[in-house]
Amino acid sequence: MNRHALLKLGLSVGVLVWLGCGGGGDDREDGGTPEDPVDASVDAGTLLPDGGTDAGSPGGTDAGTGGANATVAGAVSVPYPTLHHLTVEWPFSGDANANGVVTVRYRPTGGMWRDSMPLRRVPAGDNEGFSWGSRHSGSVFELQPGTAYELELTLTDPEGGTLTRTVSATTRAVPAPMVGAPVKAVTPATFTTVAASAQPGDILQLGAGTYSGFDWSRSGAAGRPIVIRGTTGAVVNGQINLFNRSYVHLDGLTVNGRIRFNGSNHIAITRCTLNASSTYGGDGIVTFLRAENAYIADNVVTGLTAWAESSLGVDGDNLGEGIAVTGPGHVILHNRVAGFRDGISLLEDDEAADQFSIDILNNDLDGNADDGIEADFCFHNCRILRNRLSNNFIALSSQPGLGGPTYFVRNAVYNAVHLAFKLYRGSSGDVLLHNTVVKNGDALGIYAGRPVGRLYTRNNLFIGGPGASFNGYSSGSGRVLALADLVTSGSSMDHDGLGSTTGTFTGTWGGASFNSLGSLRANTTEQHAVQVDLGVFAATLAYPAAPMTRYAAPDLRLRAGSAAENAGQVIPGITDGFSGGAPDLGAYEAGAALPVYGPRP
Repeated sequence: MNRHALLKLGLSVGVLVWLGCGGGGDDREDGGTPEDPVDASVDAGTLLPDGGTDAGSPGGTDAGTGGANATVAGAVSVPYPTLHHLTVEWPFSGDANANGVVTVRYRPTGGMWRDSMPLRRVPAGDNEGFSWGSRHSGSVFELQPGTAYELELTLTDPEGGTLTRTVSATTRAVPAPMVGAPVKAVTPATFTTVAASAQPGDILQLGAGTYSGFDWSRSGAAGRPIVIRGTTGAVVNGQINLFNRSYVHLDGLTVNGRIRFNGSNHIAITRCTLNASSTYGGDGIVTFLRAENAYIADNVVTGLTAWAESSLGVDGDNLGEGIAVTGPGHVILHNRVAGFRDGISLLEDDEAADQFSIDILNNDLDGNADDGIEADFCFHNCRILRNRLSNNFIALSSQPGLGGPTYFVRNAVYNAVHLAFKLYRGSSGDVLLHNTVVKNGDALGIYAGRPVGRLYTRNNLFIGGPGASFNGYSSGSGRVLALADLVTSGSSMDHDGLGSTTGTFTGTWGGASFNSLGSLRANTTEQHAVQVDLGVFAATLAYPAAPMTRYAAPDLRLRAGSAAENAGQVIPGITDGFSGGAPDLGAYEAGAALPVYGPRP
């Protein structure tokens, strides 16, 4: 969601040190008053939001009395579990010398323990009207839906406060109709009558015909959702509004218009085909007010924005948000989104509400004229994993991250015209792991004009080449890094593969400039960086020299024996299952199958 683009259209718009290793402004008022935010802080031993518990059991010894340098731990919370990830928040005070570390183990209840990525140490801060306290924060990755887990958190501080706590939480199950649910046949003529009497658990099955858009007024219940299901030949012309509803599923619908779920909880939108309309601001599937725990999966969402130079950027001729959310707990999974201003977006500024514990996974994004995925104003623990982004003006945005962590992991980016990562407006706490980027101009260029803080990168592949300007925006000159605004204190970059088809190896890293791999290694934290070129890929790959070409998404898997193989760093919970002596760089292990991007068969 680009605030300035909305203003252009005349519409209103309402850490990282490695530890231990769209639519119209008037639409936004339609949904009524959203629920108050959940307070995720609880005392040890009491129930946490969505089922987590803090056992409050010390399992270590106080390492000493260090005064202000000792850590004083607060209560652990596990707010808003998603299907595949758990968020962990552990506030603290003290630790003035910033050497407290929290390591994590996890297991299915009663199972074998496994190591996870340590929590990130996030110092207190404020930015863009938001503030946050000191905390250790992070995610446990790649879990199974509907499964109970135990987490063991060990805080270590040499000056005092060392302890272990065990918490439990359960991931959400995949939303599904009630077992044995009654199926009610519906036609365009009977829809209004049947809808008015729908009960929790009902399935309304739309027969062939044309239906008008509708405002849905009924809610289901946990385990008994109301399902509105499309069949072949059923088409909805207009917009579907689910305002302040709970447990309603839209499945297999064809919608020429828009779906809004302002203020709603536990909404599922699956297997739908949505064709945006200028009547509704060009938007697809959106909530403009705080909602919780939406599941948006396996949809095809098509917008009206042409892939043309005049469409690019804040002031370009572009329209609409493909999928836009605010609030916690959302899962946006396996969608294909093309032809919007922003493909998938969070809300910005004072419209952003509790944007944490959000998963954006395995989506296929193509031809979006501003941002492919805009994870702006993420409070913490937004997880942008395994997405494929082809032909987007900017691939991935964090403008800004509000302390973090905001995770970008194993995304495959080809032909990002201007930027692969937009870490702007004082972004802090971004974590870039195992991404593959091939783009015109600078391989990794961040031209923020404001400090970029506490950036952490590992095991990425960034390849650029000769650049140019497009609709007034430069793609860069072919430097491998252009990070003049990086705050190097508190940031850490290493084990990345960097290259340029210009044949040069130049760039900036904070205040340091370099002109060779050796000088990069000697003068920055990139002590294990490797130089790469397009030959690291198994398939022959064309350099995107003409970015306004809408290229087919290429295969960016590695060639066995390339410089990117076995050049990564082990990251618990992220690199599990790698083959060879070390993880490979980029989004894929050499020889691995491609993930499924977009709707599943």
